[in-house]
Amino acid sequence: MTVGILLICHNKIGEQLLETATDMLEKIPMPAGELSVHQDDDPIDLLNRARRRIADLDEGDGVLVLTDMYGSTPSNIAHRLKDKNRVRVISGVNLPMVVRAMNYPQLNLPQMTERVATGGREGIIEGDGI
Repeated sequence: MTVGILLICHNKIGEQLLETATDMLEKIPMPAGELSVHQDDDPIDLLNRARRRIADLDEGDGVLVLTDMYGSTPSNIAHRLKDKNRVRVISGVNLPMVVRAMNYPQLNLPQMTERVATGGREGIIEGDGI
């Protein structure tokens, strides 16, 4: 078993991040999916769809939910699903976070959460900061 990954993002951001990471790594080594949030979506419907996606992706080790922007509808939906032992949430998703998750499918949920958050921070570099 492995941790599942769910991206809840505006429009097609999550879909594009998953597609790009898959192209880079040539496979998805864990259950992964996305839920696109549009301006006219009903929040209750989104919450129910997110619950179903989590149930589909959870193979027993929980699900890490990545959202695009803290305080936005995707983030608010994700935080309503949060359960320390089964569902964890990180906001501010970027491509390095998704790639990091896919590179470490053997980690448990707490380890995956920390590794992905670290990957996101390390993936942000100002200008010539290398």
